Amino acid sequence: MVTLIDHDIAHIARIMRPSLHGNAGGPILPTSYWRNRLHHLLDAWHVTKAQLRTIDSLLLELDHYDRGQERPATSEPVVCPARVAPASRTGAHQRRHACAT
Repeated sequence: MVTLIDHDIAHIARIMRPSLHGNAGGPILPTSYWRNRLHHLLDAWHVTKAQLRTIDSLLLELDHYDRGQERPATSEPVVCPARVAPASRTGAHQRRHACAT
């Protein structure tokens, strides 16, 4: 049985990621907004283990996003290793850059 909290969790999961990546000026809605929404669900509802795992996963995503926004205190450049994933054509490769945290 799908409940109202399941719909809320699914909505947050679907909208939160694009909102954080927003536009060139930064996120459309800050992590504090999403964190408050998730904590409100935890406070207002009796959540099942599956719901708790999903909410916890979303909170961890927010933590990861916040850590990625921090800049190092030193003047040393941040080096991100490139990951290579095969593209749709044989022999072609597509590079994706991601910082390991």
